[in-house]
This record gives sequence, C-alpha cells and structure tokens, in this order.
Amino acid sequence: MDELIRLAAFNWLEKQTSMHGDVLSRGLLENGFIHESQKVTLIGAKGIWRPKCMEYPLSITTVVNGPYQDLSDGSVLKYKYRGNNPHHSYNVGLRSMISLQIPLIYFFGMVTGRYLVTWPVYIIADNPYKLEFTVAVDDAKLIGEQTNKAAEEVANYRRTYLTSTILTRIHQRSFRERVLRAYRSQCALCKLRHVELLDAAHIISDREEAGDPIISNGLALCKIHHAAFDKNFIGINPDYQIIVREDILHETDGPMLRHGIQLLNKSSLILPAHKKDWPDRERLGIRYQQFLNAS
Repeated sequence: MDELIRLAAFNWLEKQTSMHGDVLSRGLLENGFIHESQKVTLIGAKGIWRPKCMEYPLSITTVVNGPYQDLSDGSVLKYKYRGNNPHHSYNVGLRSMISLQIPLIYFFGMVTGRYLVTWPVYIIADNPYKLEFTVAVDDAKLIGEQTNKAAEEVANYRRTYLTSTILTRIHQRSFRERVLRAYRSQCALCKLRHVELLDAAHIISDREEAGDPIISNGLALCKIHHAAFDKNFIGINPDYQIIVREDILHETDGPMLRHGIQLLNKSSLILPAHKKDWPDRERLGIRYQQFLNAS
C-alpha cells in the first residue's frame, strides 16, 4: 500500500509542478489528493511527515526561520532529527528508510508558505551524535530500479551531481520568491501580475562582486522588461526613474514598443511596500552607469 501511495504522490506532484512550477503553496500541499478514497496530505505540522494511511514517512520539510538549521556541504543535504532523541518514532522511521531505500519528497521553504519541491530524495546516512541525517537527490526516472555493487559508484556520482544542482536551485528560487513577494507579485515597471511571466532580475549581476542575492539587489520584472533591462533598452537611475535609451525612443514599431517600452520613459519605478526592500541606490548608480555607457 505504501509504495502505491508514494508513487501516486509523485505523479500528483508531477502534474502540480507542470502547472504551477517547482515552488508550491503550503495550502495546496496540505490539501493533497485522494487515493482510493483516502486523503493523502503531503506536508504536516512536523518536518518529518507520515500520513495516517502510510507506514513510513512520505516527506521531509525545512521551513523558513524554523527551529532546525538544515545544512549542506555542497554535495549532500544535512537534515536535522526531530527533537534531541534519536529514538523518537519519527527519527526511527526515517532511519529505517536507509536500508529499505525508500524515496521521499523534500520541501524546502523559500518564503513563508511556499516550498521548492524535490523528489525523489533518499536518506543515505545517519549521525546520531550530530542529530542529523544525510540526504541525497536522485533521478525520478530511476525510482524502483535495483542497483548492484557495480552500479553503486555510478549512483553515488549521479546523486552528488543532482544534489549540488538542487542546492543551486534552492538559492536561485529563494531569491526569486523573496523579490516577488516584496514587489507584491507584480512587475515594477508595468504592474503585470501573472507570476508565471515574472522574473527576479538582479540589479548587479550575481557574477559580479556586489551581486548579492538580496531583495535590495533585485527587481520584479516581467520577461519583456527583464530582457529590456538586461540589454540596456531601459535604465533605472538612483532616483528610481525609468529612462528609455534615446535611439529606442525614436524607433517606429508596433504597439508593444510604443506602449510597453517607449511610454515608460521618465516614469517612476513601482517600489516595494517596505522601504528596507527598496532597490539599493548605490547598486542602481553602478548599473545606470553601465546603461549610459551602452547608450
């Protein structure tokens, strides 16, 4: 029964992430789905979650600003025990999944109430002295495959690579979620509110020294305006004024250029509600100089 429910949960998540992206709301996960007349919830009040209809845990969760600091060394995830007792039933349940190689779902909190979804993950080691498990990500297409000794080394390399990829994605998605929330999920130039069409744009690129993944180095922009900002069609000065490049102002094209870009010239940026989240003026000044140099 457990295996069928687990596979149904993975299939349900596949559908949800194809519709909503890989960051899902807590409400959606708490509502879950119906499997053979039983309601299956994917997340609960505790970090290690086992629905009533299952024998083994289905998911593990890291929440924003939670009591447990789940860490990483770059290639694996470290997931803290529930409480300080290694023999707590939830810790015992998770520990038993090492030898059984049962896959789990991992929910990593981006902002309050929104979680990056990753599956399958496996508990691969246990450290009762540090009160933590070691977790690795694997390929969903390989769920249920039996591995022999010859394949174990390949599996370890694969899991190391996939886990490091997920860790990078966690940082990227966290920046996006925090920026979009600060800007009330709308484009700072045109007020477009369709989240699927919004990006978290860096003022200073994350490849540069001042390109920190913080809200004050971010702008919520729709995909058109993100591209226009990156390609220096549009600049934003330290006074939060939008400036359109001079040659673009004199072009003649369709309504998108006219209404989407040209009419923004000398208008004001739409700012977050909290001043602490406003774009950093010094970073804007550096980025605006780059715009002027490109004009």
